[in-house]
Amino acid sequence: MNKVLGIIAEYNPFHNGHLYHLNESKKAIDADYTIAVISGNFVQRGDTSLVDKWSKTEMALQNGIDLVIELPLIYSISSAENFAEGAIRILNSLNIVDYISFGSELCNVKILDDFANILYSEPKEFVSLLNHELTKGISYPKARENALLMYLNDIRKYANVLSSPNNILAIEYLKALKKYKSRIVPVSINRNKVDYNSTEIVDGMASATAIRKIAITNDVWSLRRAMPKSSFDIMYECLRSGHTVPNIAKFEREIIYNFRKMSLEEIADLPDVTEGLEYAIKNAANSCNTIDELLTIIKSKRYTTTRIKRIFLYCLLGITKKDMLNSRKVTTPYVRVLGFNDRGKDLLGGINHLNPKLEIITSVKKYLDTSNNKMSKSMLEKDIFATDIYTLGYDYDSTSGLDYTHNIITL
Repeated sequence: MNKVLGIIAEYNPFHNGHLYHLNESKKAIDADYTIAVISGNFVQRGDTSLVDKWSKTEMALQNGIDLVIELPLIYSISSAENFAEGAIRILNSLNIVDYISFGSELCNVKILDDFANILYSEPKEFVSLLNHELTKGISYPKARENALLMYLNDIRKYANVLSSPNNILAIEYLKALKKYKSRIVPVSINRNKVDYNSTEIVDGMASATAIRKIAITNDVWSLRRAMPKSSFDIMYECLRSGHTVPNIAKFEREIIYNFRKMSLEEIADLPDVTEGLEYAIKNAANSCNTIDELLTIIKSKRYTTTRIKRIFLYCLLGITKKDMLNSRKVTTPYVRVLGFNDRGKDLLGGINHLNPKLEIITSVKKYLDTSNNKMSKSMLEKDIFATDIYTLGYDYDSTSGLDYTHNIITL
């Protein structure tokens, strides 16, 4: 019987570490097909994708993914919890995925699952510990980490698990699988040689963080060492043509302009803005000219840098608390196909057969013209707008409407 592997990724950009994870995942379960749900032009840590979603799709297909699906913007720039839930709901809705594989610093699903069980069931003692930690004025992630470790009461076994972004996402994937009673089986692959934030290249392995920094300096030789040849060729063409967006600073003027223009009530209506943070944002925007200055003024131990940067993206892209709430109300997110190979085409046929009512988008215009699902259409319109904003960061050829005109990537 065919085995279908699901992967959730940003592939920002696709490098040797991603290839290692993909190949090891396939070997671990003897996979016949692989589906990737990837973030689009903006990513979960509150930043831009270095290259556009179609370039990332082509990289993925060239290196062994069979079908690439876009994670809607509203999930891809959300908290780890909403990011994971959105992606898991999409994989689960396909009714064809048997396994999900994620990379983590801890290659032990059982330990990760211990955390996920607590976050899913929320025992009273844990909730009480969490509320107590929050009274200390620390950030929510740190308060949650403290509460979890106190509740589990085994420092030797659980220490440092929550210090890694990959472990945190893995726990959120496991929690989402429980929440939606999914039959998908989780598999963890250990990260190889370099850490999430490492800036070094070790035996051809580099973190995406390091590769993005290298790309900004146009160190072509180092890029070639850290990426599969097919990915490097695509990356090089994006650099050569000026079609890269290194980071959110490309839009700092637009973000500061928007904050200055917005009322306090409008800023307060942005997701993740709580406890009067709108006042700090407004005052900062009125007295600075760069993203770094804006971050420095707003940042505190209560709010992580990533959370504040996500607020900047919400401001840039016009995402409100209502939009975020509606994204959680959508029963089944749409399936936006970005690319596939011949095997992926077979997968699509199987998905269509098993799920005749599932909203699979291969033509944006056709979907917007024919669908009666107002919430899904609103979410898709956010994706379209985000692409139009993203291309403003190009050095050349800043074209709008690409979601309507760009072909699905096929191999």
